[in-house]
Amino acid sequence: MTRYDYRMQRLFLRHILADGASVEADRGQANYLLNVLRLSDGDEILVFNGSDGEWVASIRATGRKACHLELKKQVRPQVALTDIQYLFAPLKHARLDYVVQKAVEMGAGAIRPVFTQHTQTSKVNLERMEANVIEAAEQCGVIAVPPVLEPLSLKDLLAQWATAEPGRQLLFCDEGEESQNPLAVLAALAERGCKQLAVLIGPEGGFSAEERALLRSLPFVQPIPLGPRILRADTAAVAAFAVIQATLGDWR
Repeated sequence: MTRYDYRMQRLFLRHILADGASVEADRGQANYLLNVLRLSDGDEILVFNGSDGEWVASIRATGRKACHLELKKQVRPQVALTDIQYLFAPLKHARLDYVVQKAVEMGAGAIRPVFTQHTQTSKVNLERMEANVIEAAEQCGVIAVPPVLEPLSLKDLLAQWATAEPGRQLLFCDEGEESQNPLAVLAALAERGCKQLAVLIGPEGGFSAEERALLRSLPFVQPIPLGPRILRADTAAVAAFAVIQATLGDWR
């Protein structure tokens, strides 16, 4: 992956990006650039939209809280999203923000909340989740921005899987797995050439016995352990992505 200039401010735009284009920043973005960061006419930032690569843009102020961004050159071509989905039982407040941000940093290709029997909350704010996705992408040099998918119950997700996700292997992080080392399981998947993956992280209370039995009965589900200690759900997400990216993903 081409190195990005981490010293420059990055901004996500919901506009088509092309050579010579002039894009009007929304009011919040313009205020942030001009009054919070105190950037001026001619200062340069990096912009991206998740589909047209990353561009250097020059600021042209048109008021105290208004500016245009004039695109000068593309510095990184667009890259594809990884084919690793992140499925998780929603947590509360700040910890939910954290797991979404970390999933983006670790290279998730899509993010979906999944309601289980022991999930702590019955509602999720998708707009807030999308805002956390964008913030993480801006801060970490990510230009392939993963979508936030509509939440599903675990039973509905599994019932639809064979049709909706044919060929995708579901890695079920199971604290009850007898083995402690995930590497042997992941190496076997690598030998089989598994490229379409999803990782499922359960709630703080773990999966119910009924859910674990259902997951283990399905041919597209592969249980994996995450070491000898019980991990919090937010820690498990980072640990799982690290070993999966190192063995099957784009860290290799």
